[in-house]
Formats: sequence, C-alpha cells, structure tokens
Amino acid sequence: MRRENRKRKSGFTLIEVLLVAGILAILAAFVVPALFGQATKAKIDIARAAIGRNGPLAKALEAYKWDLGRFPETDEGLAMLMMPKGQADDERYDGPYIKNDEIKDPWGSSFEYRSPGEFHEDEYDLWSPGPNREDDGGKEGSDDIKNWIVK
Repeated sequence: MRRENRKRKSGFTLIEVLLVAGILAILAAFVVPALFGQATKAKIDIARAAIGRNGPLAKALEAYKWDLGRFPETDEGLAMLMMPKGQADDERYDGPYIKNDEIKDPWGSSFEYRSPGEFHEDEYDLWSPGPNREDDGGKEGSDDIKNWIVK
C-alpha cells in the first residue's frame, strides 16, 4: 500500500468562525448596555460637579461677585464670566473668570442660569438640561441636574 503524502490545510472551519462570532455577540449584548449606562452616570456626575459649590462655575461666579459685589443678572447670564477684561463696563471687572467650554454640560448644552434664583433667592440657580437636552426648568421629576433640591 502506498501512502499518499497529503498536506492538511490549516485554518478555521465555517462552524468554528460562526460559533466564535455568536459567543462574541452574546457577550456584547450584556457588556455594551452596561457601558452606556456607566457613561451616562459619569456624565451626570461631571455635570453635578461643575455646578456644585466647589465646581468651576460656582468658583467663577464667586470670583465675579467678589470683584463686582453681585452675581451676574439673569439677562447677563454666564456669558459675563467669559468677557475679556477690556470689554466690561465696570472697571472692577477682572475677568474672564471661566473658559467658553466650561459653560457647556457633558452633553454639549449650555448650563442654564437664573439670578436672583427661584430656589436660592439670595444667590443663583444653576442647572443643566441633562441627558435629554430639554430644559425642564429643574422641575421635580425632570432629568435636569440642578444646584438645588426640590422638596
């Protein structure tokens, strides 16, 4: 008997490839939603930190008040914090107090500002429209991220 010297071809069969693809798809079905949930939670935490008492917006507003003796009015808004020093009407203005990108929340919307505040009457109300990017005015039950607690 004569043995033929056949070379076996190396590689994966179609069944093996489909099996691995199926396993990866199942894993992705569990992992991807969990990652997106964590990303949203992280953005909410970033927005809360930005408007909190030690956040960059709060610090800029405090610096503005320290120089001018008041917070910017609602119609002046957060834009007053970014104005170059030479463009302000008041010679006590020592800005800019904040960079342009710091008035945007993690979803790319501008933070909302009201002074005097409805909830902080002697100071200001500051909030983000949140993940849905719709300003609900910080009402109870909305996804807005705000610097006050609705009771």
